[in-house]
Amino acid sequence: MASTRPAAAADSLASEQLVTLLSNMLLQRAVDTRGFQLNRQGKIGIAMGSEGHEAVQAGAGMAFERGKDLLYPYYRNTGITLACGFALEDIFRSQFARATDTTGGKSIINHVTDKAKGIATISSILAAQCPHAVGAAYAIKHRGERDRIVLCQFGEGSTSEGEWHESINFAAIHQVPVVFLCENNQWAISTPISKQMANPSVAARAQGYGIEGVVVDGFDPVAVYDAVRRARAKAVAGGGPTIVEAMCYRFLSHTTDDDERTYRTREEVAEQRVNDPVPRFEARLIGLGIITRERIEEMRAAIAARVNAATDAVEREPSPDPKTLYDHVYEGSCEVWI
Repeated sequence: MASTRPAAAADSLASEQLVTLLSNMLLQRAVDTRGFQLNRQGKIGIAMGSEGHEAVQAGAGMAFERGKDLLYPYYRNTGITLACGFALEDIFRSQFARATDTTGGKSIINHVTDKAKGIATISSILAAQCPHAVGAAYAIKHRGERDRIVLCQFGEGSTSEGEWHESINFAAIHQVPVVFLCENNQWAISTPISKQMANPSVAARAQGYGIEGVVVDGFDPVAVYDAVRRARAKAVAGGGPTIVEAMCYRFLSHTTDDDERTYRTREEVAEQRVNDPVPRFEARLIGLGIITRERIEEMRAAIAARVNAATDAVEREPSPDPKTLYDHVYEGSCEVWI
């Protein structure tokens, strides 16, 4: 059986850390909102929101040790990459596909990477990052490196893929230092969890591989931080991998190319909105006397100004030169096929 981690007390983190969590969550929402706006304005081809995932990504990102750990994210990754040190401007360079993007403007949104910060690029193929992450964790163990782990992030839809099972099995057998973070938002695009698995718990599958699985409230960033931090400590100590299943919900369509109204009701989404992690965490910090409503509004205004400035600056940057189309595709020179 997978264990359910009890909600972590806010005093497990310092006040400034709790405010940092909230700041990351507010920034995630602002970036997501801007992405949808840019898409509707015809300035970017597609956008993907993470509303409902903010607490998972902020909490997990805080548990990530910068300069040590490696992150293998999946496509709904805005918050966690920002929390792990990825530059805000580079988020928008990816969205606008500018020449200054880390991939030279060749990848679609959220396919970001920063080797220096330990952030690997994603693949559009579900679960393809899992064997990559496990391989990196195996290398860390093989080299005898200490106090370093791999954080592998995915949605529950990825657990239907063979690569996911192969990766969990390999990691379990070789006891590599990896933390598997499942963001269970209950929808794999248009497929509900009831059509994905007979046992709706991803963490429960851990027992079949001989590893630990824990379930946490994905609307609580402190609970997620606590669970990932504990799993990290266990991996560093040689205790092997853990599956952390963070239960959350996707409030928006899968992407701007998706219409959620074709497969779920407005009533269902409204019922889940009461768990919106952003206002919930705001109220929690206000109740603890850590922050005031006025300070939160100041933070929102500062974040909006930052996002506006980044958007305007990146939009003015050049698009890729067509001559670079085949750069980093083939080694050496190549002939155009047609």
